[in-house]
Amino acid sequence: MVFSCENSGCKIGIMGGTFDPIHLGHLVLAEEIRYQFGLDKIIFVPVGTPPHKGQDNISDKMLRYDMTRLACMTNPHFEVSKIEIESEAISYTINTIKKIKALVHSEHVEMFFITGADAIMSIESWKDYEELLSLCSFIGATRPGIHVEHLEEKIEHLKAHYGAKIYLTHIPGLAISSTDIRNRIREGRSIKYLLPESVEQFILDNHLYL
Repeated sequence: MVFSCENSGCKIGIMGGTFDPIHLGHLVLAEEIRYQFGLDKIIFVPVGTPPHKGQDNISDKMLRYDMTRLACMTNPHFEVSKIEIESEAISYTINTIKKIKALVHSEHVEMFFITGADAIMSIESWKDYEELLSLCSFIGATRPGIHVEHLEEKIEHLKAHYGAKIYLTHIPGLAISSTDIRNRIREGRSIKYLLPESVEQFILDNHLYL
């Protein structure tokens, strides 16, 4: 992954996740945020070794990378990075951001880490969160069930104490989840229209989630 920018004001979004499998909800979220915030590119980063999920509970990292790559192929603004899956170390956001910043060939690029608004509530439990909040801006996507008033109070706290740059955005909800897709496959139910056809075919060809 190499991203260069000759002009000031370039913006890239970083979107991490297990993507097991990636689905249309992920893609709609990324594209809507790209449009709303005027991002030049969004880099999807499939997690390698997640700190909070056992390795036995997720699919092989290269399979997840391949599915993410297939899903993003038709959008010229989307890119997929192997930066976490090529590492044997536990995947911490701060390490990923530092590695991507080292690969970006410009001092004029502003980076935005895209996450669910619920993650913002627990960000002070993340590894080296104070340094992380100084390295990039954050975009929190709200969804049903999130208490916006508490979230806004949390954001004001993070801004006041750490100088954090955090933006909230409401994304129209798609009732799609990777867990539901995996369960549907195990139960022999249809997954059509929940994820790109290329990813659906990849899952069938590789007999995933059975």
